[in-house]
Amino acid sequence: MKKIMVYAYTKFNLGDDLFIKILCERYPNTNFILYAPSKYKSCFKEIKNLRCFPSDSLITRSINYFFRKCNLNNFIEKFLSKSCDGGVYIGGSLFIQGERWKEYFEQYTSTKNIKNKPFFLLGANFGPYQEKEYYSKHKELFSEYTDICFREKYSYEKFKDLPNVRIADDIIFQLGNSTELIETNNIVISVIKPSYREHLSDYDKLYFDKMKDLTIYFVEKGFNVTLTSFCEQEGDEEAIEKIMQLIPNKYKSNVKKHYYFMNIEQTVNLISTSKYVIASRFHAMILGWVYNKPVFPIVYSEKMTNVMEDVGFQGYFIDFKNLQLITPERVLNGLKGNLLDVSNQVKNAEKHFEILDKLLVNKGRGKNEFFS
Repeated sequence: MKKIMVYAYTKFNLGDDLFIKILCERYPNTNFILYAPSKYKSCFKEIKNLRCFPSDSLITRSINYFFRKCNLNNFIEKFLSKSCDGGVYIGGSLFIQGERWKEYFEQYTSTKNIKNKPFFLLGANFGPYQEKEYYSKHKELFSEYTDICFREKYSYEKFKDLPNVRIADDIIFQLGNSTELIETNNIVISVIKPSYREHLSDYDKLYFDKMKDLTIYFVEKGFNVTLTSFCEQEGDEEAIEKIMQLIPNKYKSNVKKHYYFMNIEQTVNLISTSKYVIASRFHAMILGWVYNKPVFPIVYSEKMTNVMEDVGFQGYFIDFKNLQLITPERVLNGLKGNLLDVSNQVKNAEKHFEILDKLLVNKGRGKNEFFS
C-alpha cells in the first residue's frame, strides 16, 4: 500500500475536517499520515487508513524543541514525510497574506513539501494578498508541485499559465445528496466572530445584534433556530454565546446551540435536514446547496462571492459592508427564492482528484507513471 502525508488546517474546522475525511475515504487502499493535535485520533477513529501522530504530546514538543535549537524546525513532521510516497496539501483558505507572511512562507516551504516525490495542492483558493512579492514567491513554489487544483476561477486565473494548475468546484460538493432526508422546521444560522478577522474587527456588535434580530423573527414565525459553530478556535462558539445573551428568555426554548467538535456526521445531518440555511460560514453555504436547501449567504470574504459567481448563484445575499441594511423580512423573502441546482458542481468537484487517482488508484495498466 502506498503511504501519503496529509497536510491540512488542523484546528477542528468543519470544512477542513471534511476535506481530510473525503480524501481518506476516496482511497481506502492508501495509508495516510496526519501530524495533528492528539484529539484528531478520536475525530477520525472510524477511518482505518488514516494514522494520526500527535503534534501536541509532551514527547513530540520536547523533540521539536531540541531540534529547533539546532535550527531544524518541525523535525517530526519532516521525519514522518520521509517514509511517504508523496504528499497532499488539502484545504481552502490556505494562502491569505498576513503581516508575517515571509516568516510563514519560509516555514511552509521547509515542511509542506516532499523533495523528489509527488506533491499535490487540492481545494484551495489564493488570497487575498497585497504585495506582488507574495504572489511571485508562491508562483515560483507552485511551479514545483505535481498538481494544483484551485476551487474558484479567481485563483485559477492567477496561475493558469502554469502547466500543473487546474480548477474544479469545491471538494465538499462531492458529499452529494444521494439519500432521502426528513426535513425539519429548523433554520440553521452558521455564526462567526467577525473580529477574528482583521478586516471585520469593528463588526462584532452590529453582527451579533443582527443575528439576534433574525433569530427572534424566525421564532415568531414558528420556526426553530439552531445557532451553529463550525470552529471553536476561530471564535464561533464565543459568538453564539454573545448572541444568546441578547435573546429574551421567552424565545430561548425554540433556540438551540450546536457546536462542531469531532462530530462531523451530526453537524452535516443538522444542515441536511434543516429547512433553510443562513450562512456566515463558507462551507455552510456549500453544504446548504449540496443538500438542496435555500441558502442566504452573509458574505465575510471574497472567496464566497467568487464561488457564488462561479456557480451562477442569482439569489439575495448581504456582505458585511452593507450589514446594517439587512432586515429579517428581506432575509425570509430572499430564502424563498434562493434554491440552486448544483448537480453539475457535484460531478465537477471530483476533478480535484483526477491526477491523484493516477498515483493512488491501481487500474491494472502497468507501472505507475509517478514512480521509476
